[in-house]
Amino acid sequence: MKAVKIKNLRRWRRQNRVRKKLRGCSDVPRLSVFRSNRHLMCQLIDDESGKTLASASTQEKAFQAEVAYGGNCEAAKKIGTILAKRALAAGIERCRFDRGQFRFHGRVAEVANAAREGGLQF
Repeated sequence: MKAVKIKNLRRWRRQNRVRKKLRGCSDVPRLSVFRSNRHLMCQLIDDESGKTLASASTQEKAFQAEVAYGGNCEAAKKIGTILAKRALAAGIERCRFDRGQFRFHGRVAEVANAAREGGLQF
């Protein structure tokens, strides 16, 4: 039990270390990425008003029809392109990338690269 608490505390510290440097506003929102073993969720967040401006997830019904498994790099690329389309439709061209507690490699990096190719600027 103690090992689990220590692991969660370290995860929380990593997340806060990254988030204290990033602040999203209505002009330049924060692109937050959360990854689990099976899914990936991304949101464009305005921290001043506390609202989500655009989001994309592998748990959406339309996405699950396209891709069978949401826990791989192929799904991450599609999530990045979907999020970029939704952001541009909402009038958002620039954002700040928030990787949270996760390292910038693998699925997290694929989301960032796909969003850049889709037209978002970090």
